[in-house]
Order: sequence, then C-alpha cells, then structure tokens
Amino acid sequence: MHNVNNIETESQETGRWRNFNSWIKRNFNYECYLNFLTGCYSCKLEAEQRKKSRRPLCCCSLLEILFYPWLLTALYLSVLLVFVWVESSNEYNGFDWVVFLGTGVWFFWSLVLLSLFGILAAYTSLLLVLGFLLCWEGKELYLHWYHKILILIVISMCLFFFWLLCTYWKDRWLTIGLSLQVYAPYLHLSSISVMVLLSWPVAFYLIHLEGEALQVAVGLPFFLILLCLYVMPFGNYSPCIQEKDKLGPKPSFFGHRGAPMLGPENTMMSFEKAVEHGAFGLESDVHISYDRVPFLMHDLSLRRTTNIKEVLPNASLRHPSLFNWDFLSTLNAGKWFSHSQIKPFYHMKPLSEADKEKAGNQKIPKLTDLLELAQKEKKLVIFDLNSPVPKHPARKEFVRLVVNVILASGIEQHLIVWLPGFDRKYVRSTAPGFQHVGRLFTIERLTKENISRINVDYKRLFYNGLREYKAANININIYIVNEPWLFSLAWCSRIQSVTTDNIQVLNQINHPYFFMTPSFYMFMWILLDVVSAIFIFAVFYFHWWRESQSEKILKGISSYTETPSVSLQKENTENEAALNIMESPETLTKSVGELPGSQSVNPEPVQETTQPLMP
Repeated sequence: MHNVNNIETESQETGRWRNFNSWIKRNFNYECYLNFLTGCYSCKLEAEQRKKSRRPLCCCSLLEILFYPWLLTALYLSVLLVFVWVESSNEYNGFDWVVFLGTGVWFFWSLVLLSLFGILAAYTSLLLVLGFLLCWEGKELYLHWYHKILILIVISMCLFFFWLLCTYWKDRWLTIGLSLQVYAPYLHLSSISVMVLLSWPVAFYLIHLEGEALQVAVGLPFFLILLCLYVMPFGNYSPCIQEKDKLGPKPSFFGHRGAPMLGPENTMMSFEKAVEHGAFGLESDVHISYDRVPFLMHDLSLRRTTNIKEVLPNASLRHPSLFNWDFLSTLNAGKWFSHSQIKPFYHMKPLSEADKEKAGNQKIPKLTDLLELAQKEKKLVIFDLNSPVPKHPARKEFVRLVVNVILASGIEQHLIVWLPGFDRKYVRSTAPGFQHVGRLFTIERLTKENISRINVDYKRLFYNGLREYKAANININIYIVNEPWLFSLAWCSRIQSVTTDNIQVLNQINHPYFFMTPSFYMFMWILLDVVSAIFIFAVFYFHWWRESQSEKILKGISSYTETPSVSLQKENTENEAALNIMESPETLTKSVGELPGSQSVNPEPVQETTQPLMP
C-alpha cells in the first residue's frame, strides 16, 4: 500500500509539473514575445497580456497617427536609396576612385555606403513590422521618442544623399532607368506575387474594420495598385523582350586597361590576360614623359598605381608627364595590386602564387610595348591621349609625336582605333589607315568627318539617339560595362562592342540574361493575373465567411444566455413555494386543523429533523 501511495503521489506530481510546464509554454513564452515587441518598439520591458479583440484595429493615439506617415516616408526613402545604390554597382570602382582623389585613401567606399543604406532600410522596416505585430496583438502603439528622433535623422540622411546624387552624380538616375528596362518584366511578375501575399492581412483588416471610410482607405489603394500591375505590360518596354531570330550577335570586348581584375591595370600582364580571355581590342591611356617618351598611365599622379611614395614621397602628387622615362621605368607598378590587402575590385578572385609573383614585378610599360603585343595577337588598340602640362617640351606637338611612334612600331594601321580629337587632319594625311572614332556627335558631323564608329558612355547613348545611330549603320562601342545585366542590355540592343573591366566573366555569357520572347511573357502575364485574381478573391471570401460564421455563433450564445427556458422558470417557482411552506410551521398546523374530520389538537413543538435544502 505504501508503494502504491508513493506511485500515486509521484504520478500526481508529474501531472502537476506537466500542467505547469504547459502553462509556462502558454503564458511565459507569450509574455516574453510581448516584452520583446514592446521593448523594441516602445523601449518598455512590461507587457500586459490581453486577449485579441475584434474591435477596429486602430490602437494608437492621435500623436502616433500623425507621426506614422514620417515612418512610412523614412522607409520609402531608405528602400529607394538602397535600390538606387544596388543598381549602380557597375559604377562602384569609379566612385571609389573619385573618393580616393579627394582623400588619398583607397577603400571600398561604395560598399560602406551600401551597408549604411541597408542598415537604414532594415531599421525602418523593423519598426514597421513591430508596429504591425503589436496591432495584431491588440496593443496600443507608442513609439519611443528615441525612435522618433532616429526616424527624422534617417529622413535627413536620405534627403542629403539624394541631393548629392542629383547634384554631383546625375548619371546614377540614368543607370536606374536602364536597369528598370531590363528588370521591368520580372519586377512586374514579382510585384503581383507580393500583392497576393499582402492580400491576407489586407483582407483581415478590411473585414474587421468598422466604418465605410476606413474600409475604403485600406481597400481602395490595394485594389488600385493591383489594377495598375495587371495592366502594366501595356506601357512596358524592354529590349530583352524580342523574338529569338531578331537577337543580334554577341558584342566584342575591349579590355579596359587590359584585364584589371586579373593583373595590375595598364601593365603588360593585364593586357596579356585580356588577350587570353578573348579580348577583341585593348584600351589604355597614354601620357608623354618629360623626355618625349609615350607611356601608359591613367591617373594624373603616380601615387595609386606605383611605389612613388616609397621612392620619392615629396613628388607623389606631381603630374606623370613631369618625370623622365629613366626614372619612370624604375618604379614598381604591380605591388599595389598583388601585395595590398585592399584590392581594386571588391569581387575579384584571389591570385595564384605565380600570378601574384608576376604582378609584383610589373613595370610601367611604354606605348611601343602595347603596340608590339597588339601586332603579334592582331588586336585593335584604342587609347585616350592626355595632353602634357604647360611648359612641357612636347606640349604643342604631342599628337604628331604619338603618331610617329605608332608608325615607327610597324603595327598595321587598321589595328589603330584613333580616338583623340586633336589634329585629325594631320592624322588622316599621315596615317590614312587609322580607324577614326568619334564621341557622341550628331549624324551630320560623323558623316562630314567620315567617321563610322563611336565610343560613348552607355548612360548617354541609350537616352540620346541610339536608334538614329543604328539606322545610320554607325558602329557603337560603349564603356564601361562590368555587370552581366548591363552587358545583356547591350547585347539585346545590338551594340557591336563594349569596354569592360570584367572580361573574364562577361566572356563566359553565351546568352543574354533576362531574355524572353513576347509570346512567353504574354503567357506568364495572363496566367499570373488570372491565378492571382482567383487567389485574392478566395482569400477575401474566406475572411468574410469566417467572420459571418463567428457572428452567428456569438448571436446564438447571447440569445441562449439572455432567454432562460420555461421549464427552468417553472422549477424555480416550485422551489420557492416549498421554501415558503417550510419556513412557516404555524401555517402548516393551521391548514391541518382546518381539514374536515380533524380533531383539535394542542400544538406541540415540532422538532426540526430535516436538513435545509441545498441551494
């Protein structure tokens, strides 16, 4: 018996602990969840547990309602800023170079800004999600004044960066427009999918809101946006939506300063790597040394791509044309690339040991070195010719000097793509075999100067006369194209060649990204529209049906509790009568004496033997 009692006691205790643990899971975790929400949103560590109510979900004060648009504004600006910066990834290297010119420090400043913008967008999104969850739990919204100040700071920062972009970097917006041409069909289909996911909470709120004004304020924007998405393809244009037989050939590649992700820019290693990866031509920048030797260098100083700071620190900011070739030929032009912890491109692959050693021994090459390689590999050569500084010995004749060096090298003239606009008449007369290239000139000027090829910035071309140039059979080369989506856009637009830093990646693309035929896009458009419309209708109908069923159940419960049954009323009446009789024994005695045939009896005290009725 003792063992049995112990077993029963242990089983009772186990049951109690099981119930206690379930209470912990049901209450303690929920309290932690509410504490987390209110702590993050309102900076309060206390949360009262309340049941969800089906009253109108407007659980915030007038001050919170007035501040809520500022939160939405901060979210919109931060997300837009992230989108603009992500789509401008093709220009990251150029942005880092501009910041280097101002600060003298090479770093991935573009990634720093991308991280900052991402943090701002994540912060505002988190606050919006927390507010939604608190509303879902029926809690009163109170955004702490810390968060309110930070939201105003976020808005100020976003407006400041937008002002910088609009003032100093307007080309960014042109890049965004081009990216939308490529991504528009996919953004359209993805947006419809997002609207389908949003239909569930929108339907829930719309069904439970009281008042037609609130229902219209919530439902009308949702359905207007959905309608715009349904008809968006009528006004959408994308060069990547075309028939397969109309797709042009794959654009050729000009290696921008060689292959700067595989070797130090403007060195022979870089140009050799470009040739290995299928470059059609080689692009470079030419300076003239003080003793009249053309050499390859891009920057207006030697501090970024050479070890001038170690050899001659005080002269690191001097113009390259102020040095003699004897001194320039002694500088190392590769250690900054191979031995530096911060690479020139954030997504470049690590170098092998052989390439690392080879890169560390690179020197500044002369123009004749590049011409010799181009003649050997039968590659085109295009270069920017930088004019020497004032009082330079070759200031007035640097064009003729370079032309004579090219002719003396023995390279075939048709391999030279002459880009400089200086003294074209002399160049045409001295070297008639050069291929002359223009900038973003008018068709009339190109015809007058007998130019059939242009070299232009891609951001300018797509908004200024692309169709006119193609109609006039002008051969087009655009720069600088590093991202696959931009290369795909050039391919779909029938561009003949591109100048790139990323030749090792773009050369592996055998078909343009985001390409689809009009019939396939129309099929996906109609299919997704029909399926989404049916699904959204089913979601709204489900919420309406569930709400109607719950209202019927509530009405049945209320009618049952307010109207008791007749039998229950009759039973209550009989019980009350019996209680009255038992409470007055004199009345009972009197009634007995009045019965016919009864004798008068002296009343005797009656002992109460019955127990009182239980209520």
